[in-house]
Amino acid sequence: MFTELNVFKISYAMATHAGTRQALVAQNIANADTPDYHAKDIRPFTEVYARRGASAGDMISTRSDHLNGAGNGMQWAITVDDSNADPSGNSVSLETEILKGVEVERQHKRALAIYRSSMNILRTSLGR
Repeated sequence: MFTELNVFKISYAMATHAGTRQALVAQNIANADTPDYHAKDIRPFTEVYARRGASAGDMISTRSDHLNGAGNGMQWAITVDDSNADPSGNSVSLETEILKGVEVERQHKRALAIYRSSMNILRTSLGR
């Protein structure tokens, strides 16, 4: 018998990843005019999840302070883009950030759709 359903863990991880990335996109847009600010992003969910540990649904820990340690959430996956900086040293492109925002919205909607679909399958199997 199933003791846990990994599809819920995966959809939760995907939604959490989307939320973290949306926060970074918002931070980048807010700092679009800040001198020497470098755009930040997070590794794609497929890359993070593909490197998972032995248990399906778990994200892999790359440092001692990263998932369950003293660290701050998914800080380990944040990358800084210092390419294409303007003369003030700022590397934020508003057009790129808007496209990232759309991509994040789609990822979050996909995570919710996976969750809803899984709940519907469970309800159907229980006869409700």
